[in-house]
Amino acid sequence: MRTGMMALALGLLALRFLPVLPPVWLWLVLPVTGLMLLPFRTYPLAFFLFGFSWAGANAQWALDDRLSANLDGETRWVEGQVTGLPQNNDGVVRFELTDARSRQAKVPSLMRLAWYDGPPVNSGERWRLAVKLKRPAGLLNPHAFDYDAWLLAQRIGATGTVKDGHRLAEAGWAWRDGIRQRLQAVDAQGRTGALTALVLGDGAGLSREDWQVLQDTGTVHLLVISGQHVGLLAGVVYLLIAGLARYGMWPNRLPWLPWACGLAFAAALGYGLLAGFEVPVRRACVMIGLVLLWRLRFRHLGAWWPLLLALNAVLLLDPLASLQPGFWLSFAAVAVLIFTFGGRLGPWRWWQTWTRAQWLIAIGLGPLLLVLGLPISLSGPVANLLAVPWISLLVLPPALLGTLLLPLPYVGEGLLWLAGGLIDWLFKGLGLMAGQLPAWVPVAIPLWAWALGTLGAFLLLMPRGVPLRPLGWPLLLLLVFPPRPLLPEGIAEVWQLDVGQGLAILVRTRHHTLLYDTGPRFGDFDLGERVVLPTLRKLGVSGLDLMLLSHADADHAGGARAVAHGLPVTRVLSGDPEALPLELHAEACESGRQWTWDDVRFQLWQWPSASDSNQKSCVLQIEANGERLLLTGDIDSAAERAMLDSPLAVPTDWLQAPHHGSRSSSSMALLAALQPTAVLISRGNGNSFGHPHPTVMARYMKRGMAIHDSAEQGAIRLHLGRFEPAWAMRQERRFWRAAP
Repeated sequence: MRTGMMALALGLLALRFLPVLPPVWLWLVLPVTGLMLLPFRTYPLAFFLFGFSWAGANAQWALDDRLSANLDGETRWVEGQVTGLPQNNDGVVRFELTDARSRQAKVPSLMRLAWYDGPPVNSGERWRLAVKLKRPAGLLNPHAFDYDAWLLAQRIGATGTVKDGHRLAEAGWAWRDGIRQRLQAVDAQGRTGALTALVLGDGAGLSREDWQVLQDTGTVHLLVISGQHVGLLAGVVYLLIAGLARYGMWPNRLPWLPWACGLAFAAALGYGLLAGFEVPVRRACVMIGLVLLWRLRFRHLGAWWPLLLALNAVLLLDPLASLQPGFWLSFAAVAVLIFTFGGRLGPWRWWQTWTRAQWLIAIGLGPLLLVLGLPISLSGPVANLLAVPWISLLVLPPALLGTLLLPLPYVGEGLLWLAGGLIDWLFKGLGLMAGQLPAWVPVAIPLWAWALGTLGAFLLLMPRGVPLRPLGWPLLLLLVFPPRPLLPEGIAEVWQLDVGQGLAILVRTRHHTLLYDTGPRFGDFDLGERVVLPTLRKLGVSGLDLMLLSHADADHAGGARAVAHGLPVTRVLSGDPEALPLELHAEACESGRQWTWDDVRFQLWQWPSASDSNQKSCVLQIEANGERLLLTGDIDSAAERAMLDSPLAVPTDWLQAPHHGSRSSSSMALLAALQPTAVLISRGNGNSFGHPHPTVMARYMKRGMAIHDSAEQGAIRLHLGRFEPAWAMRQERRFWRAAP
């Protein structure tokens, strides 16, 4: 049976690695084939086919419930019920609409919507809304968070912006929303947002600084309800009853073990309901229930058996859970603990168990964090060593008890005030650690180096005395200091990052790095901080020799401050330096200036008669082995005509579409003079400006130019000097992504 369960798990997990889904008829054939194989020794293959077909069918159902392509960008009236806890930040209300229906067309049943300057929206209300619908699509950059996969795992079939609407019915008994409102009215010593996150799993009240501290110290899981969170509460209840029984303080007529397991599971379920019983919490409750059942009746089967059963139970209930990083991390952490503590000849003391567990988890999860592209906290083992008992033993009890006792005057508020103060002390300590050791963003490494580093981590998890165990340390260092191949002389690697309605282009030669524009910033939404900077770090960029900001508009220079704070920048140039923040120390673009890095030639140009910021754009020509790329910023047709009298008006292989392909740019005169064979377009999907304009696209297609569009293809990479086609992120096929 154990072999069958392992085969079932492999079949369920295989979904995660499919580039495309097989045809629908196969999901009917595979279970029938499995039934035929079940009575024979081939039964493990039958279990594999059962798991694979169940996971694939669920994925197909989720994809079928996505918004159809003909409705993308259309505005439709939809009706549905608000679910979860709506978030209201900076005048934008974000919420999920379930049971969505439209009289005009078939729409997905679950949508994620944003309402700018809209009225208050509460959980449980029914609304009729005019929504500009969008197919699920996120920014796609190398080694970055996969928003498309996250949306599919949540079974969200569309996103959208609300244009108008009216409430059809008030909320019923929206008790979670009511609790949140009560918590927000409590004096929690300035930590109401953290307290709400801890009790309800609503992290909207945490500031960006708070999130950064939690990420740097590897303690995000402690303030946003996760599997470990629910497990902590269940463990505290279990250990409390076990301790009372050990010291004779538990009633003899009540067998302590069944009561400890039952009450621990009840506490986990209650906490899960309080947190909204989202997918990670449901997954945790299933795991906890199986572990407690194993402790009660089946301990003789070993510790790996309940983990395998929990894995299969979670994936059978939600096959798309394997698309989420939290799924892999939670099961891997438990597996590391079972492996490291299960084969010891003698027990460790309690303090040895606790301290070593933190370091062993850090080592064991390191290779997995690299694969998932997640930051690694260098202070995490020490921070969790102190923060886990602080939260579970000191903060959580008064926080939950205070929430339950809020109807009692002063009692509930006093307990929450105490919990808020304890959280504040915790954040102060974590802030000190984060300041000394911020999170390390790992760079992409070769597969062979990752495999050897993973082998090193495995050796270090083995007991002392195992042969070759000391080799684990040098092998593990391959993950920290991976070999990085250098570009050949005369070659430039160019990445047009996917930053929505903006521009950010990374150019690297053998020993130098240049960033042309830094992505947009609109209010607190800074793509330089959220996308450009993390992507540069993961690509191995440790500093910039030059940050060239074409001009000062927010969609081109908005992320400059975040990039300059996050990486050493030797020099900043701009076509509009006086409009940039003084702290950037930007210098003026010197038209006609030339320089060479590693046999790659660079040349600048700017129109001296420019009258607005777009026309002031600093244009950059890059030439490698005779292959040319022209980066144009937001110049218009007038600036283009002026540029035709400059040394840059020569045949050019690659053209960055001026002004995102707007109607006022990419003139026929420019295209005729440059004769580009390909164009790079950086723009937001379904942007309100209509970029690129149909007339401009017609010009590109008339000339037979290859069109590379970030909204359709994600980030785009080319190797200038090799005269080869560009590569786009969407060429890396995944079944949840639209094909390029």
